[in-house]
Amino acid sequence: MKRFVTITAGLTAAVAAIIVLGTNETAVHAQDRNLTPVTDAMLQDPPAEDWLMWRGTLAAWGFSALDQINRNNVGSLTLVWGREMAEGLQEGTPLVHDGILYMPNPLDVIQAMDAVTGDLIWEYRRELPDDLTDYFPVPAINRNLAIYENLIIDTTADDYVIALDAATGELAWETLIMDYTRGAQQTSGPIIADGKVISGRGCEPEGGPDACVIMAHDARTGEELWRTRTIPAPGEPGDESWGDVAFEDRWHVGSWMVPSYDPELELIFTGTSVTSPAPKFMLGGNDLQHLYHNSTLALNPDTGEIVWYYQHVVDHWDQDFPFQRIVVETAVAPNPDAVEWINPGITPGETRKVITGIPGKLGVIFTLDAATGEFLWARPTVYQNIIADIDGTTGQSTVNPDTLMGAAGDTVFVCPGIGTAKNWESGAYSPITGLMYYALRQNTCASVTATAEEPSLDSLYAIRTETALPPGVDEVGNLGTVQAFSVETGRTEWVYEQRAGTMSQLATGGRLVFSGDVNGRFRALNDETGELLWEINLGRPVTGFPVTYAVGGRQYIAVSTGSSLTMGGMLRLTPELRPSSGNSLFVFALPQPR
Repeated sequence: MKRFVTITAGLTAAVAAIIVLGTNETAVHAQDRNLTPVTDAMLQDPPAEDWLMWRGTLAAWGFSALDQINRNNVGSLTLVWGREMAEGLQEGTPLVHDGILYMPNPLDVIQAMDAVTGDLIWEYRRELPDDLTDYFPVPAINRNLAIYENLIIDTTADDYVIALDAATGELAWETLIMDYTRGAQQTSGPIIADGKVISGRGCEPEGGPDACVIMAHDARTGEELWRTRTIPAPGEPGDESWGDVAFEDRWHVGSWMVPSYDPELELIFTGTSVTSPAPKFMLGGNDLQHLYHNSTLALNPDTGEIVWYYQHVVDHWDQDFPFQRIVVETAVAPNPDAVEWINPGITPGETRKVITGIPGKLGVIFTLDAATGEFLWARPTVYQNIIADIDGTTGQSTVNPDTLMGAAGDTVFVCPGIGTAKNWESGAYSPITGLMYYALRQNTCASVTATAEEPSLDSLYAIRTETALPPGVDEVGNLGTVQAFSVETGRTEWVYEQRAGTMSQLATGGRLVFSGDVNGRFRALNDETGELLWEINLGRPVTGFPVTYAVGGRQYIAVSTGSSLTMGGMLRLTPELRPSSGNSLFVFALPQPR
C-alpha cells in the first residue's frame, strides 16, 4: 500500500488544486535553499534564531534568548501571516531551521513553509488505516517533530517512525514500531539524543505490557536500537511491586509525552501514566506500587536501561505524570514557608543539576537530583487532597486514605479534578529570572466512583468522575492562572489570574512570557511581575505550543489554535465563553521600518 503523498510547491495548477490548506503563489523550493545539516552539537546548544525541538532545548526549557521583541515594544506586535491547518485535535509545535517552518498537523499531515511569508513549500500526507479509531481514542494528535541532519523525523498514528527529506518532503525511511492493532498510540513525536530517535507512547490495555515501551532508533537509518518496557516482567526489578497480577494483565503504563535529555549526565528523562484500571484494589491491592506507573524514569541512551526511577504517587484516579521534565543547574534552597516537603539532607544553597517542574495532573512541583533521582523538595501549587505526606528523606509519598476506593460503587472526593489543574500543556523556564512559568487551573475537584470489581477491556480506567468545587468555594470564578515559581526556593513570585483556562508558555530573552487560553486570547506578560503587556483575540482556543525564531534579523512569534481534549473540559466550566473553532497557525512580528 502506498503510505504517503507529498505535494511540492511549483507543480501544475491541477495538482496545486489539491492543496487545500492555503495558497502557494510565491513559495520558494526548499531544495533551492542552502539547508544546514542539523548536528548533535546544534541540538545540544541550539542557535537562537532556530527552534529545533519541542521545547527549544533538550532540557525542555521552553525558552529563547531572542530579545528583539521585548517589554518596551511588544505592544506593537502585529500579525504577519497565518495558515489554515488540517482538521482534528491540534496540539502542535512548529520547528524552524534555516528560514523554513515545519508544522505537524493532525493525522500525520506535515507541512514545510517559508517562515517569513507562510508560503507552502511541501506537504506530506500519510495514508492512514480507516479503522484507527477502533483501536485508539485520539489518533489525530501530533504534538511535535524532530530534526536531524537533513531529515524531519516523526512517529505516526499507525505506529511507524518515519523520516522525511527536509528539503522535499520525500519519505527517506520508515520503520514499523508494532502493528497498530496492538494498541500503541503515538500522540507526541520524538527527540534526538546523540543521533538516536527517542520516543515514548501511550499504550491501550489491549496491547498488554509489551505495548508500553520507550524506544530508540538510529536517526540516519531508522534501525531499531532498543526498546524498554515501562512495566516489569517476572524476574525483572520491580516485578514484585505488582504482587500476584499476571504479567499479561499489567496494562497501560504509557509514556505519551516528550522526553528530555542531558548530554553531560548521558540520561534520558521521561514520565509515565496511570495503570488500567486506575483503582488499585482491582490490581492486587491498594498497598502495592505497580511500577513504573506515575514515575520519572532516567534511561541510558545507549542501552535503554533504567538507571533510576522515582515514583511520584500511586495513582487511583487517572492523575497521570508523563509531562515535561525541566533539567537545570541551580542552587537548591527550598523556602520552608513556601515548600511543604523538603529533604532534611539538603545543604541549603548547594548547586545541583535537577529535574524540576510540574510533571503530573496533581499540580505538585517535584524537584529531584538529575544524576541520582534523590528527592529534594515538593510543593502543591493548587489545592490538593491526594498526597497526605512525602517523606523528605526517602521521597516516598503517602496517599490520603480518604481518597482510596475499595470496591465497585465506592465514591471518593479528590482535588484537583482529573486533569483540570495541569495536563499536557507545558511550562517554561527562564535562565534570566530563574523562574519557571506554568498554566494552572484552580477551583476544581471531582467525585470519583469505581465502576467495576475487576479489570476489563471494556473500561479503560474503571472510574466515573463528576466535577465539583473545593471546600469553601462557591463557584469556579477565575479558572485560569499563569504562575511563576523560583526553581531555587520554590516560592511563588507572581500569579496572573483570569476567567478562561490557560495553556502552554514560552519565555524569551526579551523578558516576556507568551501564553494563550481556551477563549482565543494570546498574550505577553512581564516575566518578573506577570503584568499584561499585549493581547490579541485569535478567535479560537490557543492549543499549540508557542515558539519564537528569527530570519534575516527579524524575530517572529508563532502559535497555533484549534481543538484539544482539555479545551472542552475547561470551556464547560466557563460556559459563557464561546470561542469559535478551527485549526490555524498564526505568526507575529514587530512592524518593519518604513
